[in-house]
Amino acid sequence: MASTFPFAAIVGQDEMILAIQVVAIDPSVGGVLVLGDRGTGKSTAVRALADLLPPIQVVKGCPYKCDPNNPAQSCAACSALANPPGGKAHKLPTESRAVSVVDLPLGATEDRIVGALDLEKALSQGIKEFSPGLLAQAHRGFLYIDEVNLLDDHLVDLLIDVAASGENLVEREGLSIRHPARFVLVGSGNPEEGELRPQLLDRFGLSVQVRTPQDIALRVEVIKRRDAFDKNPSAYKALWQAESDKLQKRIVKARKLLESVQVSDTMLTLCARLCQQLGTDGLRAELTLLRATRALAAMQGSKTVTPEHLKTIAPLALRHRLRRNPLDDTDSGERVQRCLQDILAV
Repeated sequence: MASTFPFAAIVGQDEMILAIQVVAIDPSVGGVLVLGDRGTGKSTAVRALADLLPPIQVVKGCPYKCDPNNPAQSCAACSALANPPGGKAHKLPTESRAVSVVDLPLGATEDRIVGALDLEKALSQGIKEFSPGLLAQAHRGFLYIDEVNLLDDHLVDLLIDVAASGENLVEREGLSIRHPARFVLVGSGNPEEGELRPQLLDRFGLSVQVRTPQDIALRVEVIKRRDAFDKNPSAYKALWQAESDKLQKRIVKARKLLESVQVSDTMLTLCARLCQQLGTDGLRAELTLLRATRALAAMQGSKTVTPEHLKTIAPLALRHRLRRNPLDDTDSGERVQRCLQDILAV
């Protein structure tokens, strides 16, 4: 298996690094869309996400990695084992597994994504058995789509349905399978190569824009780090292991603090006024602001969300939700900041 560049060693692209850490602390924020120039480390940062994630407890042997502490979201097999008909409910055996960061290739078929009949067993043994797809692998983890703006429309519709319901329903070849599929969607792409459909765009909690760094010293540092990694990936990862462990502990600590972070009615009113003045559709923008500012506060060790947290998060949470004005060439992030300054000044 190819070694991934250590997350702690990524230099520059502070906005992207922040957004990835926020969704690692609170996956309910809704994922990250990374748009920008080619060769700016978008894929590298996302694939390094696994460095931030502590292992999770799963039901032993379950192909869907069901949560033993959340039976309401278990697959049919785990539910039947935990509560056998006419029997006494019992605790299921558990094991520790790494959080999955699953790649969804652009050329993947629908069967590969949702799962299908296991043809090998069907032909060799006459057994009709379901072979889980990428959505099953991504449950309780992250589903990464590189060049997400080039994804086929029928696959976009499929992902939207599953992301909304948290379940994958497969009915084909005489099979009827329903299993949990709750994942954080992470996408990257170059806007010059095509637009995203609004329905999918709205599913991403945060959106970041990455650009080619113009600072010479920073460019040199990026080149040196990447070259050192390419020469000896395992040694380079070992060199950054202490920093990676420190980052992971920070994420774990923030997750524990998350429950106790307070968001005042004043802050909620600021979020609502901001979204109203910017003309965002629905209420998903306010919910994203609430969750993301709370996660940022937890990451910084604060028990209260402040306007400073909102200033940091607002462009990431709102820039991709704004209606486009052909007569206004202002950066959408600047529009958000300008509107927020006007609201805070009142």
